[in-house]
Amino acid sequence: MGGRTTGEGSWRRTGRAGRRAGAALLLGSVLVLTAACGPDSGGKPAAANGGGGKPAATAPDSPTAKPSAAVVDVEPKDGTKDAAPNGALKVSVASGKLTDVSVTGPNGKTVDGTLATDGTSWTPSAALAVGTAYQVSAKAVDANGVPTSTTSGFSTLTPSKTDRPTDNLANGDPTYGVGMIVSVIFPTAVKNTDAAEKAITVEASDGSPVKGHWFGNSRLDLRPQNFWKPGTKVTVHYRTSNVELAPGVYGAGDRDESFTVGRSKISTADAAAHTMTVQKDGAAPQTIKVTAGANDNPSWNGTMVIFGKERMVHMDSSTTTIKGAAYDVYEPHGLKITDTGSYVHGNPAAVEAAGNSNISHGCIGLPDTDQGDDNSVAGKFFADSMIGDVVIVKNSVGEQVKPDNGLSGWNMAWSTW
Repeated sequence: MGGRTTGEGSWRRTGRAGRRAGAALLLGSVLVLTAACGPDSGGKPAAANGGGGKPAATAPDSPTAKPSAAVVDVEPKDGTKDAAPNGALKVSVASGKLTDVSVTGPNGKTVDGTLATDGTSWTPSAALAVGTAYQVSAKAVDANGVPTSTTSGFSTLTPSKTDRPTDNLANGDPTYGVGMIVSVIFPTAVKNTDAAEKAITVEASDGSPVKGHWFGNSRLDLRPQNFWKPGTKVTVHYRTSNVELAPGVYGAGDRDESFTVGRSKISTADAAAHTMTVQKDGAAPQTIKVTAGANDNPSWNGTMVIFGKERMVHMDSSTTTIKGAAYDVYEPHGLKITDTGSYVHGNPAAVEAAGNSNISHGCIGLPDTDQGDDNSVAGKFFADSMIGDVVIVKNSVGEQVKPDNGLSGWNMAWSTW
């Protein structure tokens, strides 16, 4: 026991002595090497990382290379809070060209963007999300190919007020007639109508282009150039949550809404002839006798669209501008075609007047009973009608219907729509 203990202690002392000797030899070698490299460097110590510059701005194997002349700028500045989601983000470079720009949001989702043709700037393709943090990484090179890079972070504002635009589409993929127009209503008058219109797009399965037209600053109607083709699937894309619709007011509730275009039914009422021709798909047209508006309360001329359907409709003259004796009645089989109170509906008086005279207060009246007979002319027409069906009135002594009266936008030329 004692001999092994003495021997182990001796071995440790020998080891420490050996290490001290090795360290002395190594120090000597370093001194020699330092002295040897002195003349090659002009007697000056070599600089590290280009004298303290960013490593990415110089060539890694050339410690004395000049920094990149390219200067990358990111707006909003690093650490910015409450940046606008639209128009605030831009990456640019002076004295160089961008080689890579990456902007990521939550969960690493990348923001799509466009690099200018000259390589000096990058902008996002769409508005950023509100109330969201973003990270930016940008790289560039100068004219000599020397790279540089930068990183920064910012967050977009959280709106103090939001508005959800609504429309006239029912839930659950409804089916509408070929004349259906999508009418969008904004709770607050829109100031930036261009941005709002770009944020609401309509996609048709047959590829038909769809455009919007503003009636004032709170209503946007959207339609194709001509009536929809039967069977077309139409989807409305709402992407307004990142758009400042009015000062301090942003959109809310990004969503998609769809409908299907049903069969084609176009009914043309000739007020002078007291008849209405019904053309349904490719079938032979059907002509029925009707009564239109009398001369003192004539029917509107033009193309209108059914946008309301009621089995019994309450008609009160005090809500309109009609002339003559007041009335407050219920009429059967009502199909609404204007905001000003025009309907295609059942009218008991039309049993005698239809086909020979115009006696209504502006509506197109079809023979019916007081309570509405589902087997009458009006009852059958009502049952076979849907929202979006087209009703055209011609040869009335009345005026042309205005495009914003109901869904009458078909009366406006496509070139001005």
